[in-house]
Amino acid sequence: MELYEGFDGIDHPLTKSVVTIGNFDGVHKGHQVLLASAVTKAEEIGGISVAITFEPHPKRVLCKEADPPPQITIYEQKRELIEACGIDVLVTVRFTKEFAAIEAREFVADLLVGKLGMKAFIVGGDYHFGRKREGDIDLMRQFAEEMGFEVFSPQWVTVGETRISSTRIREVIKRGDVHRAPEFLGRFYQVRGEVVAGRARGGKLLGFPTANIQLSDELCPATGVYAVSVASAQGQFEGVANIGYSPTFDDHEFTVEVHLLDFSGDLYGEEIKVNMIQKLRDEKKFSGIEELSQQIATDVINARKLFEVLKR
Repeated sequence: MELYEGFDGIDHPLTKSVVTIGNFDGVHKGHQVLLASAVTKAEEIGGISVAITFEPHPKRVLCKEADPPPQITIYEQKRELIEACGIDVLVTVRFTKEFAAIEAREFVADLLVGKLGMKAFIVGGDYHFGRKREGDIDLMRQFAEEMGFEVFSPQWVTVGETRISSTRIREVIKRGDVHRAPEFLGRFYQVRGEVVAGRARGGKLLGFPTANIQLSDELCPATGVYAVSVASAQGQFEGVANIGYSPTFDDHEFTVEVHLLDFSGDLYGEEIKVNMIQKLRDEKKFSGIEELSQQIATDVINARKLFEVLKR
């Protein structure tokens, strides 16, 4: 997949491109339909598939929210997921107020058609573009007749009667219902980060060594204990993760700690990817180290049982 930083980074006009555009936060099943449609259409016309996304999220620039919604996927993972969909070209636009002020016609004529050589445009039915969101799917179809490209708007993807959306996914993850993430994402929800020095309690005090993670992600599941799978440079592992504040020790410090099953190596300084499979229990305060250690042993047993079920 070719990567371009904004339209200015495209030093020669593209030709016969099939374009889809969006924030693609989460690259959920709805996004995947748009991306796959762009790939298929490009193959039909002998062209190239192009995805356009924005950094930072437009809401962080245009809205006066004190606390904008956390991103489901950081840019690094979003890029990986878009590439996995088979897209040929990813254009990442730095979203600014100046970019938001571009008129709808200028955006389509100069950038999409002029820079990208757009022959087809694929987007959700509620898409808006241009200054003050003046453009919509109907205006895009008018431009299509005038400028010589096609417009496609696939049907919404739903879970039951609920339309899949980034907002809905955030709600599920924040509640700790990570087992439901595959319904919306087509994969388990993943957090990633660097393994850093912790408080040296896992192995020494509790008998269960843990990798303490400095999260890169913004969206973190609810506090509790989870069955997880971990991808690292040293291989793939099953594990148990604790997300929370270690109430037994009265630390009041938020941590994400992962105990890898059947692993005895060193992960310090390495970035690992943790797939959240299922919540095992809520976080709670125990009477002391012995009771906590016994509970962790039970958590490991329960996680192993879950993994066995999932492998059947």
